[in-house]
Amino acid sequence: MEYGDSEQAAAVASRTREFVDEVVIPVERDVLGDGPVSDDQIAALREEAREWDVYAPQVDEEYGGMGLDFRDMLPVFEQAGRSLLAMAAMRVAAPDEGNMHLLELVGTDEQKDRWLGPLAAGELRSGFSMTEPLQGAGSDPKMIQTTAEKDGDEWVIDGHKWWTTQGTEADLLIVFARTDQDAHPYEGCSTFLVPADADGVEVLRDIPHVGGGVAGVSHAEIRYDSVRVPEENLLGDLHEGFTNVQLRLGPARLTHCMRYSGMGQRALDVAKAYATERRAFDGPLSEKQDLRYRVADAETRLHAVRTMVRHAADRIAAGEQARVPVSMCKVFAANTVQEAIDLAVQICGGNGVGKDLPLADFYENVRQFRVIDGADEVHKRVIARDAFDDVDAWELDAVTRFGDPVTER
Repeated sequence: MEYGDSEQAAAVASRTREFVDEVVIPVERDVLGDGPVSDDQIAALREEAREWDVYAPQVDEEYGGMGLDFRDMLPVFEQAGRSLLAMAAMRVAAPDEGNMHLLELVGTDEQKDRWLGPLAAGELRSGFSMTEPLQGAGSDPKMIQTTAEKDGDEWVIDGHKWWTTQGTEADLLIVFARTDQDAHPYEGCSTFLVPADADGVEVLRDIPHVGGGVAGVSHAEIRYDSVRVPEENLLGDLHEGFTNVQLRLGPARLTHCMRYSGMGQRALDVAKAYATERRAFDGPLSEKQDLRYRVADAETRLHAVRTMVRHAADRIAAGEQARVPVSMCKVFAANTVQEAIDLAVQICGGNGVGKDLPLADFYENVRQFRVIDGADEVHKRVIARDAFDDVDAWELDAVTRFGDPVTER
């Protein structure tokens, strides 16, 4: 099917698929069931990715990447998403991918030289520190309580964060804090670059969580106790934190969708291969009508995900925020991929639950997608608000004049 991808995008995506099949998946098979792979193994795969010319496709060439534009990198991310290891190997995994994108967009030249280059090279790791415990910012970021107060030529940050992905291992933390206590949070928050070894940064724990697998990452709980950073560590303009978050999260939600659609497609491919070989009840499982129809539904919905993401990406490329299309993509993709992976596990039965195949790791990993970068309910709220704001005036008038025949009967 045609998705309108450029020749360059198609070529890099094709090369990425070969890289994943020929280099990454053999390594993946050796480590399945043994927990996260070592840093040395990831480093070796990154060298291979460079040799295959698929390393950091989203990062500008000046900082060690390939310089693909946002639209062109989407099919590449989908192919990378077919393996949890491939995402790490190609430097397209969250949270570093989104953090590098934000640094490229709003960072100063000095900030890019200090942080972006080493991040792109894989020499540093980062975390995005926004979510707060219990009564703090989560699905409703307006509830943020972390503060940053100006003291001379420094900012002093105090707060309590958790679910900072990769926070335990991070060298750099992008911290979201209130910088004007009297303003509405939308107009009084900012983002800061905080070295993880700065005085007052305390990683309290790595929160136990579902998922991980061969490329597991931490989700840290962190305390910021009078952490001082220089004025030049302000990332982007003062009080523009929510603008920065949208610059990061909008595109990042679409790249998440493509990575996960790749995961869902590979899960189906594994299940179809298994069903073709597995015989039961007088024939291959692949000949059972119910199974075939369920796979057909899953393939159809994954195709819809790819189409929706490209549409939203085109809107972003045209200069729009595209919040509603992005929210539609996020909700639909998260549920579609979860259902596809669940179906793959079911088709493979005991082998799906076991960790000789990647499906169990996929299954654990995909559940978070309906929560991270905005829970389903948050995105449905965005979609519903737009839907009701767009109620046709004629329809409103008709209801007023003629009533609701359903309720009046």
